[in-house]
Amino acid sequence: MVCDTVRSAAPATDAAAALLAGLVSRGVRHVVVSPGSRSQALALVAADLERAGLIELHVRIDERVAGFTALGIGRETGIPAAVVCTSGTAVANLVPAVLEAHHAGVPLVLLTADRPPELRGVGANQTTRQPGLFRSAVRFEADLAVPELVDDDGSSEQSIALDAVAADTLAAALGEGSRAAGPVHLNVPFREPLAGASPSWLAERAASGIIAEAVAADESGEDDGSGALYQGGGGIGEADVAPDAEGPHPVELGLRTIVVAGADAGAAAEQFAHDGGFPLVAEIVSGARFGRQIVHGYRALLDDPELGGRIERVVVFGRPTLSRQVTRLLMRDDAEVLAVRGPGEPINLNGSTVAVDAVRVGDGAPDREWLGAWMRASRAHLVDLSPPAPDADGLASAVPHERLGALNAEVEVMRAPVDRAALVDALWRASWPHDRLVFGSSRIVRVADELLGGKKVAVHSNRGLAGIDGTIATATGIALASQVDDRPGVTRLLLGDLAFLHDMGALMLPPGEHEPRLQVVVGNDGGGTIFDGLEVASVAGDDAMTRVQYTPHTARLEQLALAFGWEYHRCTTRVALDQVLTAPIGGRQLIEVPLPR
Repeated sequence: MVCDTVRSAAPATDAAAALLAGLVSRGVRHVVVSPGSRSQALALVAADLERAGLIELHVRIDERVAGFTALGIGRETGIPAAVVCTSGTAVANLVPAVLEAHHAGVPLVLLTADRPPELRGVGANQTTRQPGLFRSAVRFEADLAVPELVDDDGSSEQSIALDAVAADTLAAALGEGSRAAGPVHLNVPFREPLAGASPSWLAERAASGIIAEAVAADESGEDDGSGALYQGGGGIGEADVAPDAEGPHPVELGLRTIVVAGADAGAAAEQFAHDGGFPLVAEIVSGARFGRQIVHGYRALLDDPELGGRIERVVVFGRPTLSRQVTRLLMRDDAEVLAVRGPGEPINLNGSTVAVDAVRVGDGAPDREWLGAWMRASRAHLVDLSPPAPDADGLASAVPHERLGALNAEVEVMRAPVDRAALVDALWRASWPHDRLVFGSSRIVRVADELLGGKKVAVHSNRGLAGIDGTIATATGIALASQVDDRPGVTRLLLGDLAFLHDMGALMLPPGEHEPRLQVVVGNDGGGTIFDGLEVASVAGDDAMTRVQYTPHTARLEQLALAFGWEYHRCTTRVALDQVLTAPIGGRQLIEVPLPR
């Protein structure tokens, strides 16, 4: 264990050591720290754990960026990252990430330093009522006792109590004893001295559970060969298939059924649709848009009375948010709606939706006529966005005008500007299972949802509240977590210009930290053109729309990229965009794609 020998012992540090060691020993591998005085004991212990090789430490100036970085790590790994911050407004800056984690069911641990109780409500500097600040959104919260003891061997009543709190914290963040994973808040008050030397037992205590955890993880992956049930939130990998247990809801065959996969539905949705012979409506952010039963052009087909109008049952995985057609379907009272509980907020738009922990295919014969009708209609809506292939015969022709015509056609393809369809297609084609693709809450994600075909790609998005907060920070967290131990792959984030500007503070990374392979692709149309498709466009005048809805800007993204140390590319043609997306990448790239309004 490497410690700063100048520091003397302090109760604050020993308490921080017991708490963080308890979390790390139970599987927490990432800690995100924002600087502050009151939180220094937690931050310095985290630095010691990093030097001992027990955690990945990420330092961020802005607490909102820190919160969403941790959210991205939790999204990718399923294990919460711990966020450390000081008291006062620092804590309030975590609210957006906490709300997204709550609604999306992402595990997250907040360690907020505080003044001791006697300094609250008496006008002390940098002090507010932190306990209960996140009460409506957290799975568990505690205002811890002020540490009073220096613990020489880690066996004091104080250390034992904090280790127990760490156990309860991680269990709550992972959803044990509640409906879903989510955020947990520990408010940690300290009196001076605010930091001392880390105790000698820190590293041994923190490492104590790592080997046992690895063994348990291996054993939990064994398959006993029994029947399957399908649970929500399985991610992009293999379907979240668990052995038969009490309570899986049988979906009997016979009713005209479709499967709807919303955000974070995972591969289980595709597997269930495949096994039941059901059409699959999978949002682009679902992680389930692959397989033979995917429905292309689902918006038009749900509006079709011969298809959407005849649906008798809907099985929902994840959280659908990208189309009004699906929302209307889930609000119908003439169709049975089953919602498989996943990591996020339960769905009950019609007031009579049946929530189930898992589903299994029941008895009966698949309705092949029903599935066939959907598949035929789907093929008619399949969109081919690939650029036209070169005219090989023309290029090889000895006839001058034939060869010239083929060359001119190639030049036109190379010079063709990038529109939104070409942009989403380029990102989709460049990404593979070892990559990560992140969609911001911008107009572009709906274009992708309307046009892109099926492909098994790991997809993330913040659709719990569908806000533009923290999009770059979330993608950074996903990249850092997915590329740990030099794992292959690139994380690509596609977002609009306003979402980019809203989180540009996340572009800053401290020197010396691991630099992720991350491409941030900004579709820049100069403002919020998503409002063109909303009701406001029909009621607001041009001046008002420009002033308070579009919020146009003149930000120069190249200068921002250079200021924060990013490699910058501006791509105006599909050929140039494809080249940048597929070239080897060793760090952070900002790719600006100008788009027409």
